[in-house]
Amino acid sequence: MGLLKIAVLVSGRGSNLQAIIDSIGSGELQAGIVCVISDKPGAEGLKRAQKHSIEAVALDYSKFSGKDAYEAELLRVLKEKSPDIICLAGYMRIVGKDLISAFRNRIVNIHPALLPSFPGLDSQKQALDHGVKVSGCTVHFVDEGCDTGPIILQKCVPVLEGDTEETLSIRILEQEHRAYPEALKLIADGRVRIEGRRVIIS
Repeated sequence: MGLLKIAVLVSGRGSNLQAIIDSIGSGELQAGIVCVISDKPGAEGLKRAQKHSIEAVALDYSKFSGKDAYEAELLRVLKEKSPDIICLAGYMRIVGKDLISAFRNRIVNIHPALLPSFPGLDSQKQALDHGVKVSGCTVHFVDEGCDTGPIILQKCVPVLEGDTEETLSIRILEQEHRAYPEALKLIADGRVRIEGRRVIIS
């Protein structure tokens, strides 16, 4: 089996992108990043890519007539790069149906909560508002719903007395940086298969 070819979509600082880059650099993850794409031209994630000599593509969302036009161009770029897996790493847009169809069960996302609890935005705030004792992060395949795709792996983080959204987010992010490369390694090693809603790890 050759190197897993990964495309990464980012909107912001790209700290999960960095965790993937570092995991590849250490030899832990047998993969290569074919491109990093951002909907925001000033995204820190693009600078991280350039620093590591990875192709960085800025598709400025505001320059397109709307979501359909933007996604059509995104799909064109991705098909050109032909990745095995697309990683959403702090990518703040809902992925459209055409992209999901073209890369069925090949788009992966990380979410800062233990899904199916607290999908969507402000997950850490939702967790604190509900008074849960444990939170964490989830790496999952992307389907047409919002944070509803089959779950690859999860990591738990205790919610401490006096936690704020910020303190909880920091601890969850530390686990995200472990979980994402770990999930990609399972995929790269051919150990992941999907059966209905379940991900079976051999």
